[in-house]
Parts: sequence; structure tokens; C-alpha cells
Amino acid sequence: MSASRRSSRDVAAEITDLIIRKLEEGVPPWSRPWRCSGAGGRPLRHCGTPYTGINTLYLWALGDAMGYRSRFWMTYRQAEALGANVRRGETGAISVYYSSFKKTEEHPETGKEVEKNIRFLRHYVVFNADQIDALPAYFYAPEEPETPVEPSTRQAAIDAFFDAIPADVRHGGNQAYFTPTFDHIQMPSRTSFRSMDLYASTRCHETVHWSGHSDRLARTFGKRFGDKAYAFEELVAEIGAGLCCADLGLPNVLHDRHASYVGHWLGILRGDKTAIIHAAAKAEQAFAYLKSFGSAAAEGECHEDDAPAPALAA
Repeated sequence: MSASRRSSRDVAAEITDLIIRKLEEGVPPWSRPWRCSGAGGRPLRHCGTPYTGINTLYLWALGDAMGYRSRFWMTYRQAEALGANVRRGETGAISVYYSSFKKTEEHPETGKEVEKNIRFLRHYVVFNADQIDALPAYFYAPEEPETPVEPSTRQAAIDAFFDAIPADVRHGGNQAYFTPTFDHIQMPSRTSFRSMDLYASTRCHETVHWSGHSDRLARTFGKRFGDKAYAFEELVAEIGAGLCCADLGLPNVLHDRHASYVGHWLGILRGDKTAIIHAAAKAEQAFAYLKSFGSAAAEGECHEDDAPAPALAA
């Protein structure tokens, strides 16, 4: 089925409605006990390339809601090409991306013809591997015991991630925050946390805030969201922390101080159906920025940018 025949589907509203429902249930789709196997980590295309932007959040949320264990999603034709078939009666999810076209129109003041680039949201339908029969075995999550992973087994990756980021991190007191005025992250001492995993997940949140400083990514939302701009920045930081935690195999929980923003987030999402798409794109940008500090050490690895992907732009 072509994208044009599905154009009546309000994909932004569908995505936002699902995110709102998950927030109302107290389960933000970017905040859950991540695991490196099974349904943990980012959703993947049939070729193994991770989804990005709002597609990550939407497929996480839908996968949780439907109880899917596989990380893989693909179109009907991609399943057929693999010798598999989508089970009768299964409903597909949507994977979205921005497309654009050029339009020539008359300038209202000069009367001259000017060319404008018009961006619009497009989508295609994908199915989780759990909805598909006869795929190769690696598409399905293996049955394995739910055993906790000791923090020490991840500590090298955690240290490598944070050590590469040139943020000024100070320890002391009983609060975690980033101060834009003095440009440093303040964290309680490591021994104040129940585990090093929770310390790292909290630091992820604050480091995403650090990325938005005016000397770095310069995130500002004042014009669009007014007095809710700070709550929107907290939403970006929560989503960004979820992406960092997924990448590091860390649990990511909605901390009490951040949970107070849930009501504000719901208000923003209900008032602007594209807000969550904007937030996800900004969080993705922050995550990529933080990961870039360690890119020299990972030179030569296969990255998502090596393959074409319908990633959602900001």
C-alpha cells in the first residue's frame, strides 16, 4: 500500500495519544529497566539498524503495550523477502519520517516568485517479529532467566562514556542538577546511591541537560512553549537519559524530582500533537552529541549512519 493511500491517517496524533496513555499509566516509554537482550535496547529494523527519533519512543511504547519481546520490526514485503509471513489479522505499527517538496509562490511584498521547501510527515507500516511466522531464529528474543546484571560488568563501558565527555562534574550535597550559570553538573556522592547503575542513570539525565548549554547545542524552547519551556527541557533530558541508559545497558527510572513534571508533559502533549516528535528529535541530537566525544575510540565500528534510515528530523 502506497504512502499516499495512507495520507488520511493522522500519524502525529496516533503517536502522541499512545505516549500520553503511557504517561497516564505512570510508565514513560523511555523509562524502564533496560536489558541488553530480549526486548531491551533500541528497536531494530530488519537489517539490524537501530531506529532513531520518535520511532524509538513509539515502538518502545507499542512493544511494551502489546507485550512484544523481539526488538525487530519490518514491513510486510521485508518479511516476505525473508521467506516469512505476517500472521492474518495482525495490525501494523507506523514508522515515520519527514519528506519535503519545493513549491513556487509569489512573495506578498515584492511580487517575485520564490521557492519554498515544504516539509511534511510520511509513514509506512511495520510489524514486530513476534507478529511474523517463519523468520530466522535470531529475530526472536531467546528464552532466558531474568537474572540481574552486576554493575561491575558494565562499569568499563560506563566509565568510558562519561570520561570522554568534558563536563565539569562535582560531588557533594543531596541533589543532582546542572547549573547553566556556572556550567557544571552537581551530583551527590556515589555512596549516596543504592547502586552504581542508579548513579550512572542519574548522571545521564544531568549530562543531557549539560549538552543543551548555549556554548554547546543551545537548546531553547521559550518562544514555542513559554512558561512550560523548562518542563519541556526536562522531557528532553528524560528521553535523552533513556537513550543513554539503553545504550549502556542501564536501568532508567523516573526519579521523584523529575516525576513532578509528568503533569506538565501531559499538558504540552495534549496541546501540541507534534511536541513529542520535537522532544524526541532534540533528545536524539543530545544523545548523538554526547556519544560523539567517544567516537575516536570507536573508530572503525559499524554505525547507524552507515545505512539509510528514515530518521525523524528536528
